[in-house]
Amino acid sequence: MKFFLDHDVPDVAGRVLAGSGHAVTLLRQVAETTIADAEVLKMAKERGEVLVTCNRDDFLELARTEAHGGIVILIRRRSRASENGKLLALIAKAGESGIVGNINFA
Repeated sequence: MKFFLDHDVPDVAGRVLAGSGHAVTLLRQVAETTIADAEVLKMAKERGEVLVTCNRDDFLELARTEAHGGIVILIRRRSRASENGKLLALIAKAGESGIVGNINFA
């Protein structure tokens, strides 16, 4: 799968995803980190990538009115290892059909 990581997602999540064979784009690689959330969501959709963010409130609100290619809300935990484990478990359980076009929590 292809993922687009918002600026608030720890870099290690991108490395874990890439190490598991997924394509990963970091927001800061393609745009200023001050870009509006609506533009981030639009950019991810146009690129055919699932947005991964920790910004639950703003992106859930946007998803009500804006088209998207899928959003994964990464819940902050006590350790990065726990966060990444939940992210990989979600991908394994839901698969591409359960993630693309949907909103999921990891």
